[in-house]
Amino acid sequence: MQDAITTHIYTIYIFLAIMLFNLYSVVSSKNFISLAKKLKFMTPVYHLSNAIVIYTGTIVAFYAQHFSLTIALMIPASIFLLVIEIKRYKKQRVIKVGDVKLQEEFYVYAKKIYIIEIAVLAMVYIISKVF
Repeated sequence: MQDAITTHIYTIYIFLAIMLFNLYSVVSSKNFISLAKKLKFMTPVYHLSNAIVIYTGTIVAFYAQHFSLTIALMIPASIFLLVIEIKRYKKQRVIKVGDVKLQEEFYVYAKKIYIIEIAVLAMVYIISKVF
């Protein structure tokens, strides 16, 4: 049981590191094309790590054979993170090279998305420690 929990926690750390890398990329990148390439590469990695977090969390929940408020919160949180990242990618995908205004708006939008994602992960962690 402890090995499954440890694996789940490490995958969450990897997931958080990917979120922080994406946020750093958005904040530090001045060229939209290079940012789009980075994020296009990182999007499948993000979704793979989210899937691994969900999978290991399911294993831990079934090992424990106990359904709690924390587990009930983690399920919609992981689905929310999946959906919000898909929305970010869809917004990024339609921006053309010449649409400077849309590119500038995307920087603001992507920063908000990644801050929200990190906040959701932090809130789930805090609630899991409280309950």
